[in-house]
Amino acid sequence: MGRCWSRGGYNGTGLFATSELYDPATGKWAATGSLISARYSHTATLLPNGKVLVAGGYGGTSYLASAELYNPSTGTWAATGSLTNARYGHTATLLPNGTVLVAGGSVTDSLSTAEVYDPGAGTWAFTGPMTLSRNGHKATLLPNGKVLVAGGFYYSNSFSGIYLSSAELYDPAFGQWTRTGDMNVASGGHTATLLPNGKVLVTGGYNPGFVPAYLNRWELFDVGLGFSNAWQPKITSLTSPLNLGGSLVMTGSVFRGISEGSGGNGSQDSSSDYPLVQLRSLESEQTLFLLSAPAASWSATSFTSAPVYGMPPGFALATVFVNGIPSIGSVLNISVPVTIAPTLTGVTRLTNGAFQFAFTNSQGVFFSVLASTNASLPLSNWTALGGAAEVSPGQYQFTDPQATNASCRFYRLRAP
Repeated sequence: MGRCWSRGGYNGTGLFATSELYDPATGKWAATGSLISARYSHTATLLPNGKVLVAGGYGGTSYLASAELYNPSTGTWAATGSLTNARYGHTATLLPNGTVLVAGGSVTDSLSTAEVYDPGAGTWAFTGPMTLSRNGHKATLLPNGKVLVAGGFYYSNSFSGIYLSSAELYDPAFGQWTRTGDMNVASGGHTATLLPNGKVLVTGGYNPGFVPAYLNRWELFDVGLGFSNAWQPKITSLTSPLNLGGSLVMTGSVFRGISEGSGGNGSQDSSSDYPLVQLRSLESEQTLFLLSAPAASWSATSFTSAPVYGMPPGFALATVFVNGIPSIGSVLNISVPVTIAPTLTGVTRLTNGAFQFAFTNSQGVFFSVLASTNASLPLSNWTALGGAAEVSPGQYQFTDPQATNASCRFYRLRAP
């Protein structure tokens, strides 16, 4: 883990389908599987299942609707469902439910359309259109699960174009967009970064109507929840680094709020004065609300989670919500546990001829499985088959359906 990935692109003379991985431990790049279609100005989104979705872009002679998935366990690409609308210069945002929102972009004109990718089905479906057509904008997932889209550029065949200051919010619960406060400066190509306090920092950008056209500016977007600071939960300390499979322990104050959520008569009360803890990957924007540990796991000053799974390694933001009020987030490092020597716990040939084996190791480790018919071959000549599934904490299993075609096969495990 901890490697950097580059794919596709354009160098002024031609398009690329190649992709490479950078290993900071060695300071070197190594080739991995090539894209099915060369493209640039596309998007790449890390999915909760560890695969990467690449969508849209420009293919040199046409705008692309095609999408494909990269599997880091095997270093290979596979086609998935195509976008409903070809586009480039769009944004792609991983939503809290694991789907991907693609918005805007352009073909011959700027687009207002938006669509959602379902990784389980491998299909796309239109959702509500943006209030304005735009490309070159920025999209930011907010702590409340809504998506902020700001700025960008609008043009059409009949209109030379204009840079935008407008902003809007997408609500996944209703599939609808609504206008929100405008930026102070119209721009495209700026950055938008979610801060630990829940505000969004917009910096830089480009607008030829200004001198200089490359902007030296910053501004803040505040979703404006309107609560008193005295009502806000506060984090004092938390577990970092947090090993996958471990529990997040957090201390602070106001973890039970200042009162119940709302008052009423008897059964109409809403006593939601308990902490909800959200983890958000700073790299992929993947979010996860943590379950609390069994008995006595939270109080007004502390919270202990159940074992944490399903988050990508790297830095994440932890936020406590009480009565809908978020704390200022705290950054932690989610790490992969140190591997130990695996212990085989089961080897079997299934009725369909596939070979299956099981083993134990540390909780939360990502294992890829390699195979060869010659155990003496160098590792680079072994075939990557896929990842081993952690069927229960520390218990792993892998099934090889290709074993029906091999009289003898050797297997190796590799932990990234």
